[in-house]
This record gives sequence, structure tokens and C-alpha cells, in this order.
Amino acid sequence: MQVFGLPRHIIRGAAVASRLSNASPSGSSLERRGAVERWVGARRDGLSAAKAARAVGVARTTLYRWSQRCEFKSRRPHRLCQPRRPAGLAEEVERLRLDFPMWGKAKIGPLVREIGFPVSDSTVGRILRSLIGRGRVPAVPDLLRKLGPRAASKARPYAVRKPRQVEFGQPGDVVQIDTLSISLLPGRAIKQFTAYDPHAKWTVAAPYARATAKNAAEFLSRVRAQMPDPIKAIQIDGGSEFMAEFELACRDAKLALYVLPPRSPKLNGAVERCNGAWRYEFYACNDLPLKLQKLAERVDAFQHLYNHHRPHGALAGITPAKYLSKRRAGEPAPSHMSRN
Repeated sequence: MQVFGLPRHIIRGAAVASRLSNASPSGSSLERRGAVERWVGARRDGLSAAKAARAVGVARTTLYRWSQRCEFKSRRPHRLCQPRRPAGLAEEVERLRLDFPMWGKAKIGPLVREIGFPVSDSTVGRILRSLIGRGRVPAVPDLLRKLGPRAASKARPYAVRKPRQVEFGQPGDVVQIDTLSISLLPGRAIKQFTAYDPHAKWTVAAPYARATAKNAAEFLSRVRAQMPDPIKAIQIDGGSEFMAEFELACRDAKLALYVLPPRSPKLNGAVERCNGAWRYEFYACNDLPLKLQKLAERVDAFQHLYNHHRPHGALAGITPAKYLSKRRAGEPAPSHMSRN
């Protein structure tokens, strides 16, 4: 059986353990001896070799072979194939690695082939591994340790990770905020701040020339004014635009500010999905003005369409505005599973 997907060091360790186990009688060797002894004993009692083998449960030819040798025979060849490398290759690889200590086989390989050695990157990698094992060249982790520990991330005065016991279940409990990069023309890009209530499915957006903390703080005021329910918490990623003035604005407004762990956009999936609607339903479908003020007016118009006229699949095909109206009237919340 061939096993795939295991780390190389585990496979190598298993091979070594197998060779060590063959040096002494293993459980399988003892089982073989026992089967041979039972087979020989059955033959002494008068059974034929074939009938005795059937009684033992092992093929007769196998028992004959085991009677000659019960221990496992190593399949390792007596003479191992030695690498055939051009003369001077190892010295050239060592020289290049000493000149460029952070380079591996993918970079050194093309260089030695350019010099005239017709070898593969794998061969260069084996030479490098041998050089590192013999201490001729330093290993990359050893070089990285010289840099010391990485600088600690800048402490945030207010934002925290969301505690596990905190749950969001009502509109306004949390608003996710993210940025969207849009290229209006080659070399002409803008940043849109997007806020989204994952329970009310309500969005607020505004375009800016740059994604700065000052613009984010200004956008927060817009979000608080235009969200239909009072906001209790804000959820953001670790972008620098959500630090400094923005963080202080959340503190002054007494809004809980939860920052996501690194490389976790899935935790802000609601606003990421809303950004997709903005990108493909608004920016990709309209000829938009280049002036930011004119563009902001068009963004406001699509925001109104999204909240008041665009059917939402997660709300059983009604709009966020109608959903909130039904909720305030005490009607049961619609479900996308109840559509006809």
C-alpha cells in the first residue's frame, strides 16, 4: 500500500523504524515460526503437506518458504546508486549559496544551468541539503533568527477581539464596515467605505479618494445617522484606516469596536457579500462620473435602491426597509425557505 499526504519526515522515520525492526524477531516473524511449527507438527501426526497447510490456514508454498527463512528479508540493495554529478557542481552551488544565503534551488538552479551544468532544481536542492547538513552553508532559519523577534504589533487603545460569549441577534447589534477598491480609469482609483447590518441587510456607503482613518471617522458619523436602528457595536478588519481617529471616534460614541484576527475575511462575510453587490450591480453596470462629489450622489441613489427597492434573497424576496417595517409591526420575520 502506498500512502500519500504524510509529511516527509514521518515517512522517512517509518522507513528507519522498519529497518530497525527487521534486525530482531518481530511479531510477524514469531507468527511465521509458529505457523511453520504447527504445519510440521500436523505432518508428523500423519497429515499430508497440503492438508496440514489447509489446517494451519497458510498456503503450502508459503510455508515451505517460511521454513527456509522466517525473518523478513530486507529489500534494500547491497549496492546503492551513487549520484552522478558533473565535477565542480557542488562547489559552484556552494559558492552561489554563500553569495546569496537566502536563495534556494529555484533560484540557484537556473544559474548553474546558465553556467553550463545540465542539472535539475531537485539535484541542486539535494546538494544544498547536504551542504547544510555538513555545516558548509547556513540554513535559512538560522539566518532569520539573527533578526530577532518580530516587532510587536502596535497596541490599539480601544479595539478588541470579540469575546466568545458576545452574540449578535438583532438589527443594530453589530455593523460590519469594510473598504472597497474601485478603478474608474487606469490609474484612477477610489476607495468606498461600506457599512452593512447583517441582520437588517441594510447598507450605507460613501466614496472617498483615499482610505484614511480620518475619512473612516467621518464615514462613521454617516453610518450612525443613516442606520435605521441604534448601533451597539462595529466590526472591522485590521486595516490601518480603522485605527487612530476612527478608533477614537468609536470610543467617544461608546460603540464596542471588535477587530478581526489576521487573514479572516470570512468573519466579515456579510459586508464582503454586500461589497460584491456594489461592485457588480453598481460600478460594473453604470457609466460613472469621475468627480467624487458627482459619484457620491450616484452612490446615494443606489444605496436607496438597495435598501428600499432591491429584493433580498435572505429576506424571502422583500426589501430591507419592508423587513424592518414588518418587524416593528410585530409580524413574524420572513424566511427565504418560505418562498412559493
